[in-house]
Amino acid sequence: MVRFQYRQKSRSGIKTVLAICVFLIVITVFFYGINSLSKTTETKEKESLENSLSRSITYCYATEGAYPENLDYIKDNYGLIYDETKFMVDYKVIGSNIYPDVTVIEIGKEK
Repeated sequence: MVRFQYRQKSRSGIKTVLAICVFLIVITVFFYGINSLSKTTETKEKESLENSLSRSITYCYATEGAYPENLDYIKDNYGLIYDETKFMVDYKVIGSNIYPDVTVIEIGKEK
């Protein structure tokens, strides 16, 4: 005859909660990494556009002796292509022999 019965406590509830917590942590870290990578990509894309504009403007001045009159001139003659839904380029000509004021602004970006 068994006088004392030891019942093993069911720990499946604790294991389930722990598994869900670990899963949520992994998903959170994954989405944080994706978001960080996306921000880095957007920053690099903006820098690439700024560098491309600078090279095109300088090349135009070197070959033609004057800076481009407007942004469309650079697009048409020097092959500048960028996503106009993401970036707005403010191009202001100061003079034919003075480097233009160029500003690249991300559209829809809150800072």
